[in-house]
Amino acid sequence: MPPTGVRLLQKVSSTRAFARIAPHFVPAMDRAVHRLTRGRVMLSAQMLPGVILTVKGARSGLPRTTPLACMPEDGGRWILVGNNFGRPGHPGWTANLMKHPDASISWRGKDIEVRARRLEGAEREEAWQAVLKFWPPYATYQARVEREIRLFLLEQRRSR
Repeated sequence: MPPTGVRLLQKVSSTRAFARIAPHFVPAMDRAVHRLTRGRVMLSAQMLPGVILTVKGARSGLPRTTPLACMPEDGGRWILVGNNFGRPGHPGWTANLMKHPDASISWRGKDIEVRARRLEGAEREEAWQAVLKFWPPYATYQARVEREIRLFLLEQRRSR
């Protein structure tokens, strides 16, 4: 069982009130602290590991930077969850990755080139079960929305 502080954070992050207010302050605070610490710290990473994703906009083609929670895996891989704090509609960064899978992340102060792949079918289901063990509030987010929450696997691109 997780420590009391983690259980409290999970409970708070599962509420509708958190879903209403978090998108307005969490990303902005993460960007500011990330900039001030030269990529070494993200406030939200005190709850969950996090990356700063930079990907071209699906329509504009301009770089878009978004702080996101992630589930790191071995071997230079990360799973991103398009939960949108349990609100309706897919977050914009998911459409960006679908159109432009080559992106970069800032992970623990290092800039890493990645390629994203949307997980589907059995592969998605296996990843979803792992994500739920990692952060149970994702189940609450999924229960609140009619859409299937998108999952992406990011893999570090190797230099040629």
